[in-house]
Amino acid sequence: MRALYNLLWWLALPWLPLRLWWRGRREPGYRAKIGERFGRYGNDRVAAGDVIWIHAVSLGETRAAAPLVARILRERPNATILLTHMTATGREAGASLAGERVVQAWLPYDVPFAVRAFLARFAPRAGLLMETEVWPNLTHGCASAGIALFLVNARLSERSLRGYRRFAAFTQPMFAALTGVAAQTAADAARLRDAGARDVAVTGNLKFDVAVSDEMQARGRALRQSFGAERPVWLAAQTRDGEEALLLDALARADFPGDTVTVIVPRHPQRFDEVAALLAARGLRYIRRSEGKDLPADAGIVLGDTMGELLAYYVAADAAFVGGSLLPLGGQNLIEAIAVGIPTLVGPHTFNFAEAAAQAIAAQAAVRVQDADTLMIEVGELLRDPLRRARMRDAGLAFHAAHRGATDRLWAWLAPRLPPMRSSGG
Repeated sequence: MRALYNLLWWLALPWLPLRLWWRGRREPGYRAKIGERFGRYGNDRVAAGDVIWIHAVSLGETRAAAPLVARILRERPNATILLTHMTATGREAGASLAGERVVQAWLPYDVPFAVRAFLARFAPRAGLLMETEVWPNLTHGCASAGIALFLVNARLSERSLRGYRRFAAFTQPMFAALTGVAAQTAADAARLRDAGARDVAVTGNLKFDVAVSDEMQARGRALRQSFGAERPVWLAAQTRDGEEALLLDALARADFPGDTVTVIVPRHPQRFDEVAALLAARGLRYIRRSEGKDLPADAGIVLGDTMGELLAYYVAADAAFVGGSLLPLGGQNLIEAIAVGIPTLVGPHTFNFAEAAAQAIAAQAAVRVQDADTLMIEVGELLRDPLRRARMRDAGLAFHAAHRGATDRLWAWLAPRLPPMRSSGG
């Protein structure tokens, strides 16, 4: 099976640079250092010694990794962290963590020659894969090189487990090659054991430990002023392809206060122009956040087309819908909205955050809606009812506080399993 897997990669390899170049039309980051995707790294070397590698594939995983990065740097004073990504948004978010002791690179494609080159080039003492990023050649290469490889903040949906079961002879050795797994929930842990993982513990979700900085709070307040301090504001955050059209159709039928501001923040930056075209085609008056202008009194929609400001958008809003959940896409991270204290709504499809969503709803920190029209009814009621918003805010903050501490639990489990520290001189 692995031979067939590698053959498919070899057939795809000639086309991958073209794909990266094509994606780079809208996200130039994909055109940066393309050679790294194939194991060809430049002359800048990671400091010798205690190199700990963290792989955070995209934006959400990179945000979640921030408290773990800080903990490792504090606990292992000679450590250098190698932070790898696969998406341009992940690498851009990771730039805020980079510095003298944090180095960024692309993780190469999962072909044997590129994996070997990556491991030889950086020689990590240990690797920490965030959430779901398990690859056959990568796990095999680490096992062959004697590199301890952990899956942390791990999650596995029932849908993904069913897929792995269909190819168990191929995927079970991949999970068994992991040194250990720190799962978000007991249900995730059970599914990961079923998939073949060993030494599985439950340490919680690192996303509960991501703090809203004073700078982001201030930026959110400034955003609210630019929208109109007295105007009601609701946010459709991290929307995915197909959801904006559903939301705009329902918005046309919604009964909102007349001066309500709708803020739409697509999940992927390559779709900013697409959503702008959708708004223009419907004749809706809107501004783009990237223009840096105040919202005119006769306009009611803001397109959030900037990166790194999601928490500020939450701070600026009275209520928020978290996207990827109206359609069967699994939902995006609702924890950030709750952490801000914003009344939070999700659609019917939240299998990527199943336990967090269910617990938040049970705690009355979030509300589930079944479709876009029901969403508009809930948003309208929240905008008219400050007491209900205050109750949801308090419930959300209490829920968030009760689930913090995943970084401490993860470190208590992980620290004794990591190779002993060694000096920066090797």
